Amino acid sequence: MIEAILFSSSEPVSMISLRRILSARESEILDAIEKLKKKYNDDENSGVELVETPSGFELRIKPSYRQFASRFAPFSDLSEGMLRTLALVILKNPILQSEIVKIQGNKAYDYIKALESKGLITTEKVKRTKLVSLSEGFEKYFGMSIEQIKQEIEKMLDKKYVESKKSQQDNEQFEDNG
Repeated sequence: MIEAILFSSSEPVSMISLRRILSARESEILDAIEKLKKKYNDDENSGVELVETPSGFELRIKPSYRQFASRFAPFSDLSEGMLRTLALVILKNPILQSEIVKIQGNKAYDYIKALESKGLITTEKVKRTKLVSLSEGFEKYFGMSIEQIKQEIEKMLDKKYVESKKSQQDNEQFEDNG
């Protein structure tokens, strides 16, 4: 039953939720989770792993398989806003939450909370805001180093900048000819 719950959930499932849903003792649930970890995590041929995040347990694709699976559902568990927030954290690591909110608006608070619950970032109280940093689980989740991901983001931004400049020049040329 735990396997089915974790498989069907789009977010980590807490121990409290598992206990409530299954009406079981924590020790029974932990025993079952250990069996599932052996089933998935110890099997080299399995493309799935069972991980414990700060907000609960989650079945997800092993990092070594993500590049193949992303063709079908590229990080589908992360919304567009969460990905933009994560990109900011990657590029400025660490960054103040207040800076992220200035760029993305108040929705950023929800994105930060969700990314933290997935174990991708950590936050630390600093005066009236928080310092947002990438977590140790970040590289494992993406199956790449922070530097590799940062380089990919910078390439994408450079490409968008070049495309934007070209589009702007084309518009100016059109207006001059019109």
